[in-house]
Order: sequence, then C-alpha cells, then structure tokens
Amino acid sequence: MTPSNLIATSRTLADTGRLGRPRQTDLRRAVSTAYYAMFHCLAACCADLLVGGNSADRNERAWVQTYRALDHGAARRRCAAAAIRNFPAAIQQFATVFLDLQEKRHRADYAPEDNFPRLIVLKDISAVETAIARLQQVPAKERRAFAVYLLLSARG
Repeated sequence: MTPSNLIATSRTLADTGRLGRPRQTDLRRAVSTAYYAMFHCLAACCADLLVGGNSADRNERAWVQTYRALDHGAARRRCAAAAIRNFPAAIQQFATVFLDLQEKRHRADYAPEDNFPRLIVLKDISAVETAIARLQQVPAKERRAFAVYLLLSARG
C-alpha cells in the first residue's frame, strides 16, 4: 500500500469514465482514500527517518511500531499548532492539506447529508499528490524533525 497507489485508486473512484456523474459513494471513498494516501505517506516517512528505510540493518519490528505510532488526532493537533510555522514551507503546506483532507474524510465517512462535487474531489486529489511530492523533496533533516514533532510529546 503506497501513497501513489492510494492516489491512483482515489482518481479511479472519482473519474470512473462512466457517462454522467460518479456516484456519491465513489466520490466519498475517493476523498477518504486521498486522505489515507497522506496518512500512510506520513507514517512511512516517520518510520523510514527514525528507524531506517529499506536497508538490511533496520529492525522490522521497530519500523512497524514507529509506522503504527502515528495517531490521527495527535497528527491533526500538531499540524494545527502554531509550532508548524517553524518548519519549511513544504511541510507547512503538507500540514494544511492534511488538516483539510482529514476534515473532509470525516465528512465523507460520517455526514450523509454532505455532497462531494467531482471537480472539487479531483482538485483535492491533486493537492494531496502535490503536497506529498513536495514533502518528499524536503531535506531528510527537516523531515526527521517533523517526524519527531509528530510522534513525540514535548516536555518543558
């Protein structure tokens, strides 16, 4: 399950190629899947930077534990906090899109009265793709600091 595969699935759901409009259920799943592309990108980023990437010397259990340590609510609070302004612009942009998509994912999953227009869903998917690409271009040192910020509570 890679972010790029999740984005591809999201696009397929939002743009099924059928005549007429996609079903709201497909558009809702597209929004949710786009959010999970960001979430899994962030979880892998944290695990790769704190434990190690695909190298023979990484401890697989530690990597999975770190990957699974990312919490939706805690990530939301950290991305919304003023301290996010201490990070590079690409990380700030990622945090903004993450917050927006998380809120939309909640609406898609739990607000049956909400409507999700196809063009807005496709725009959101593109925003996710751009935010992920920009995050991956940030130097590892800054992404590592972001991973620590997201996963570890500060005491002071």
